[in-house]
Amino acid sequence: MPPHTDLERALAEAARVAQRAPSVFNTQPWRWRVGSRTLELRCDPQRQLAPADPEGHQLLLSCGAALHHARLAVAAAGRLADVSRLPDPADPDLVALLDVHGRADPGPWVRRLRGAIPARHTDRRPFGPTPVDPAALARLRAAAHAEQAGLYPIPDGRVPTLARAAAAAAAAEQADPAYRAMTARWTGRPPGSDDGVPPGTAVRPGPHRVPVRDYTPPADAGLPAVVSPAPTLAAGKGDDRGTTYAILHGPGEGPGDWLRAGEALSAVLLTAVVEGLACSPMTDVLEVPDAEALVRGLLPGGDVPYVVLRIGVAVEDGAPPPTPRRGAGTVVGYTGPHRS
Repeated sequence: MPPHTDLERALAEAARVAQRAPSVFNTQPWRWRVGSRTLELRCDPQRQLAPADPEGHQLLLSCGAALHHARLAVAAAGRLADVSRLPDPADPDLVALLDVHGRADPGPWVRRLRGAIPARHTDRRPFGPTPVDPAALARLRAAAHAEQAGLYPIPDGRVPTLARAAAAAAAAEQADPAYRAMTARWTGRPPGSDDGVPPGTAVRPGPHRVPVRDYTPPADAGLPAVVSPAPTLAAGKGDDRGTTYAILHGPGEGPGDWLRAGEALSAVLLTAVVEGLACSPMTDVLEVPDAEALVRGLLPGGDVPYVVLRIGVAVEDGAPPPTPRRGAGTVVGYTGPHRS
């Protein structure tokens, strides 16, 4: 049943906006329930990628990004909301609850971030030689800090360590049949699918300073035949020399910490859009213990790495093709009497 009050419509719209949030392998592992003044976010454990994410960290990271998108949409609609994160220990799938309790002018910055949501794309192509502007990078760090996380730019001389971590993670995961099957499943969705990573958004191996995860479907994946599949993106004109690699980090590694990290990830990615920068998250470097140890060793102070970000100046014309999104009808429901 569709929403029938202005507030319910605003909350339903926030859930639809949150569908644009980034998620590992574009699994979109969440569901929403709209109430008379609440918006409930639940994770979808069936979309957890066990071979790469056995503890559900990336599941919560993805849900946190969706939560931040929804928070922005609610605020941009002029609504004040309290957010309860993981409010019920007896119901671990209940990730967050937004409770609207008033109105407020969102302000220009909230409007700008909300406006950046449709323009945000993961760009795995090599970036150009132009360095990231230090002032823009400072604003990305401030965005992470506002969401209770840190963003640590890796010194240029230590980027080879990150490259070793990426190579080690790729080698270990490609040697795992369960990981290969998972990759084949989520990169080889049938035509018209509303999730997964289409071949047209993957990037063929090219001149990356740090290898990026290979999302191109393996030739022997046993995928269903498709008519004129979209080609993968060419490596492009960039050489990645100007790319900044940064680690989103924090002191804790409980479920709430990973959820807040996802909110910080969303804040950083949307701020990058406002700054005219291209980004792509790298989670593969944290999925293999030996690789994760290398990344953790790059952080001063012993913090926990949540995700690595590639940040740079795009040199290609236009954004990469958009990834598909699940329809609101499959992920948004309604609470209350006579609602479905």
